[in-house]
Amino acid sequence: MQSSSPGEGEGAAGGARFAEILTPAAIDFVVKLDNAFAGRRSELLDARRTRREKLQSGEQPLGFLPETHAVRNDPTWRVAESAPGLEDRRVEITGPTDRKMTVNALNSGAKVWLADFEDATSPTWHNVIDGQLNLYDAIRRNIDFTTEAGKRYVVGDEPATIVARPRGWHLVEKHIRIDGRPVSASLVDFGLYFFHNARQLIARGSGPYFYLPKLENHLEARLWNDVFLLAQRELGIPRGTIRATVLIETITAAFEMDEILYELREHAAGLNAGRWDYIFSVIKNFSSHGADFVLPDRAQVTMTVPFMRAYTELLVRTCHKRGAHAIGGMAAFIPSRDPEINATALEKVRQDKEREAGDGFDGSWVAHPGLVPVCREVFDTVLGGWPNQLGKLREDVDVTAEDLLDVASAGGEVTEAGVRANINVALRYIDAWLRGTGAAAIHNLMEDAATAEIARCQVWQWIRNGTKLEDGTVLTRELAVEFLDDELASVRADLGEGTRVDDAYAIFTETALGEKLPSFLTTGAYARYLTDLR
Repeated sequence: MQSSSPGEGEGAAGGARFAEILTPAAIDFVVKLDNAFAGRRSELLDARRTRREKLQSGEQPLGFLPETHAVRNDPTWRVAESAPGLEDRRVEITGPTDRKMTVNALNSGAKVWLADFEDATSPTWHNVIDGQLNLYDAIRRNIDFTTEAGKRYVVGDEPATIVARPRGWHLVEKHIRIDGRPVSASLVDFGLYFFHNARQLIARGSGPYFYLPKLENHLEARLWNDVFLLAQRELGIPRGTIRATVLIETITAAFEMDEILYELREHAAGLNAGRWDYIFSVIKNFSSHGADFVLPDRAQVTMTVPFMRAYTELLVRTCHKRGAHAIGGMAAFIPSRDPEINATALEKVRQDKEREAGDGFDGSWVAHPGLVPVCREVFDTVLGGWPNQLGKLREDVDVTAEDLLDVASAGGEVTEAGVRANINVALRYIDAWLRGTGAAAIHNLMEDAATAEIARCQVWQWIRNGTKLEDGTVLTRELAVEFLDDELASVRADLGEGTRVDDAYAIFTETALGEKLPSFLTTGAYARYLTDLR
């Protein structure tokens, strides 16, 4: 038996139209997907936990898989040709699927919009279904947005190509249940979008395209490929129509890039380098490995430190060897009214994009429309008249397992300011997330769930390892609590009334100051703290 909660969105903006998305046929489609793959999904999540425990204990080393040596070393296979609208990806803008962002992203001048149901969306029932409605309307060119001042915005003649990012395999959607069991959030987001829009997208000369987050190995990619095959078969969509770009944002996936592309090869579009989640994954998997895996202040772990550079260069080489696009990381700066802040920040963005373009990336991400021109100018200069750099094979790159695991190469130090900054941004972000905002402007940066994850994870790691701050003081749990109390007072004074900073404080305490490090803060927070938000 299947059940859902379509009425829970009523009364919210767009709630009266939720039935347009939650049709019996659409829900039946999601249920069919979940019934087909729930068992495998559960087995893969169990395997994740087992592997992480073995990596943490040192029982199992991390390296390139001997059993897939033939896949990595076979020069003959390639992924599918670029699909319509994905040949040129020099600038991609990311953001949540609210109505304002939908219109602004499509009009931003970016080639691609990552319509994000994952890290940039707080998974309230309203956000999930309202986001589906906004994409439904945008694909049919039936969307606009009017500001409080009365200015109306509509989608222009050359909108960005939409690439939807469903939530990760580890998350569930509690508002749709099968015999009391919540279904996979990944399949809810994918299934509703694909069911309603695949044919319409194809008719408009595009297609159903997706970003796949949080994959940890090629078997999880194989599961997605099987989902695609079943979905296309059920709706009579030609096999191979779907295209997927995988975020390489876990340290384990970095060792299986070839294999991930191989599993998805008839549906694969490329790989993307995700910085914060990647570092977050390093800490989770090597939390018990001592000082060699303790990272410095978050701001010091840039994409130019050796172990991060090894990962990104390997990504470009792997992608281009297989005919797949390599997409660079996020520029999260929000343009400011202060010209000095702007000038400094935009120069850093430019340097970062120049590094990516010079390394062979085919495009890169920005979080704000104001950064599109900078990113586009950099890639225009390098690409010239070409749509991408697939011909730049980077055969000069030779990355070893030791290079990828050389976390100590980051150098740097841990400072009191860095600890406090992590606590402050985590409290602010979790507060925003609990109030229904998944992409939050904090200290001139657009932050999403990955920021809170790396911030709380680093504090846990530093406490666990008795890390010394720059003045020689050891960061103990007691000292971290002092900092946390100080930052709570500061954030509360800054944000004023109507916040959920006390809940944010509790979540941070549970996920950063406990004996064990929870895999994700969002799973427990979703189950316990989003119960009153729809």
